[in-house]
Amino acid sequence: MSTQTDLDLSTHKVVTDERVKRQKPLQRLLVRPEIGALVGAIAIFIFFCIVAAPFRTPEALATILYASSTIGIMACGVAVLMIGGEFDLSTGVAVTFSSLAASMLAYNLHLNVWLGAVLALVLALAVGFFNGYLVMKTKIPSFLITLSTFLMLTGINLAVTKLVTGQVATPSISDMQGFDSAQKVFASSFNVLGVSVRITVVWWILFTLVATWVLMRTRIGNWIFAVGGGQESARAVGVPVTKVKIGMFMFVGFCAWFVGMHLLFAFDTVQSGQGVGNEFFYIIAAVVGGCLLTGGYGTAVGAAIGAFIFGMVNQGIVYAGWNPDWFKFFMGAMLLFAVIANNSFRNYAAKR
Repeated sequence: MSTQTDLDLSTHKVVTDERVKRQKPLQRLLVRPEIGALVGAIAIFIFFCIVAAPFRTPEALATILYASSTIGIMACGVAVLMIGGEFDLSTGVAVTFSSLAASMLAYNLHLNVWLGAVLALVLALAVGFFNGYLVMKTKIPSFLITLSTFLMLTGINLAVTKLVTGQVATPSISDMQGFDSAQKVFASSFNVLGVSVRITVVWWILFTLVATWVLMRTRIGNWIFAVGGGQESARAVGVPVTKVKIGMFMFVGFCAWFVGMHLLFAFDTVQSGQGVGNEFFYIIAAVVGGCLLTGGYGTAVGAAIGAFIFGMVNQGIVYAGWNPDWFKFFMGAMLLFAVIANNSFRNYAAKR
């Protein structure tokens, strides 16, 4: 049996197996999934600092972090799902579905808003289970399954809201029992050196840290990378593929519920048509952060950087005084740059 090193007894020297190469620090850095996004984030930050003076203020940073956090929490779940080799196109309307459900259940059944939120969580997890179960049992690509869910949830959000409330928005729940405490958890602010920072920034960081720990330090994380790299190979070595994939879809449902609760308790009323199109922002953040469309590769940290890029571009255009219609152009250009940069870095490191 060959080993990495063999001991030469005559010279007492350790001879390294030539088949095993040690990567240099630069090579290890370049093959990190998030390196392309990090380079892009630094470039965008410097660019907007130059062209938009208000961008350099602490208040602007707080606003950017808030815009990034609402995308970043969802991007965290979407990144985990993409690493596992699946997509979810229903995430944008799932956020609205969760907030509508919590609001209408609490208001119309005269419940404590916390109970309404818990019931909405059950529904959000059920949607995730539904997506995962159908993907695994029918073998239909998740793109098509979740596209169907997207359409169904869009119809439910509009039709049920009109049926129950008689309008396209839910009534205010700000005077209901439990609203103040729920608002502190999901939508409050705190001061840092005199600057107001939204609580979602803290939750975003926590989601990213927990997801990173699970992916990099636990058996479940190994399973997620395994099923994303090769489903049948993972099953052959004992990975519970069906449970892992359903669990990933349910985690996305949990993230959608959390962001939905923020929207509800930040504004105390919800428009039933919200959320359509946001699923692309979540996917873009994950892909910009280094997640491969083929699965098996990516990090939650990369998705967080991708969400931060979203926040910088979103607010930087405003601070620069440009037409906001350019926002999607910049996001598309950033997506193209990140994909090309990530591939270039990986190819360079592999050749070296």
